[in-house]
Amino acid sequence: MAIAFFDGGQQPLATIAWPASMDEARTLPRLPLDFVRCTECGHVYNMAFDYAQVPYTDKPNLMFNDGVLWSEHIVRRSRDILSRLPKAPVVVDVGYGDGGFLAALRQQRPEGRFIGFDPHGADGRVSGLDLRKEYFDAARHLAEIRPDVIVSRHVLEHLVNPLGLLQRIAAAASALGVTPLAYFEVPCIDNAVAARRTVDFYYEHSSQFTTTSFVRMLTRCQAQIIEIGQSYGNEVIFGIVRLGGAPFPTAFIKEASAFREESAAALGLISQQLGELYGSGKRTAVWGGTGKSAAFMCRYGVDAGRFPIVVDSDAGKAGTFVPGTGQDIRPSLWLKDHPVEVIIIPPQWRAADILGEIERYGITYETILIEHGGRLIDFVHDEHPYRAAV
Repeated sequence: MAIAFFDGGQQPLATIAWPASMDEARTLPRLPLDFVRCTECGHVYNMAFDYAQVPYTDKPNLMFNDGVLWSEHIVRRSRDILSRLPKAPVVVDVGYGDGGFLAALRQQRPEGRFIGFDPHGADGRVSGLDLRKEYFDAARHLAEIRPDVIVSRHVLEHLVNPLGLLQRIAAAASALGVTPLAYFEVPCIDNAVAARRTVDFYYEHSSQFTTTSFVRMLTRCQAQIIEIGQSYGNEVIFGIVRLGGAPFPTAFIKEASAFREESAAALGLISQQLGELYGSGKRTAVWGGTGKSAAFMCRYGVDAGRFPIVVDSDAGKAGTFVPGTGQDIRPSLWLKDHPVEVIIIPPQWRAADILGEIERYGITYETILIEHGGRLIDFVHDEHPYRAAV
């Protein structure tokens, strides 16, 4: 559950607007700061955030890394990371920014390989660094690079779903059987909350981590936590973890991939079947004009030109029109006086009830079709799991 935390009103972008004049600065678009807080872990996020409003493509977000204390923080963190790696490490930096941290790592271990991913990162060639202006694709790039460590600093707070990124990396590592070290670093708002400090909450930082929420995120991606620490006056929190060591719940991942692939194949096959049905000249009706039936018609292109007849068991829907495709919805009894040869029932789970309604009303038909297993099948004669409801 989330509760209201901070209403910052409407504010312009704070870090990447870069106005070139006073007039431009004063007329920058204002965006809502509506921060809420998770009551379980204390995480704070802007529920009104829209990533499309943050033009990183035009104006990358580059951190200032030259402050004395901040430079010391970077040196300490880079040395700590390298102390856990082989002499010639393979390092991946997700969201390399200006490339400074990756360069600091290479300076200490020139024998290694250092690859950065950031579609909006700084341009320019840096000796010894492989800077790729693209998103990090966990499955593809882990298989290609096999890094010893994955680094991501001051990136997660800009994302709508930071946990999702970490879970994708962890799942890919588990699937490949690799166990890379990972270092994640974000701003910590523990001090800001305690001091009632509001300047930390601006649009570009949509996610604001507490110590508790940061640790919770790492545990939810099946990470083996090696160290959690704070630095820079406890304004920064970091975690050193091992990914891929624990079994990742891959069943849902495999099921999602299968569903995606098979539903894409079904789109072509069912569209083809509908085209053949129209070409046969058989009068066809779709039973159901809203909800699942409307979703079916929109997905498979059941247009009003080829399939004008739509009926619905709910007489109250008569006289309205199918969302997206526009057929006039008629009451189901209309089919008694205007018989068709084929009836398509998109909501399979209701097909047995609808068949009972058809029989009670004395509506005639040749074939009733439902969608099952990625194709249209005969409800009465083909095998399917909905028969038991008859």
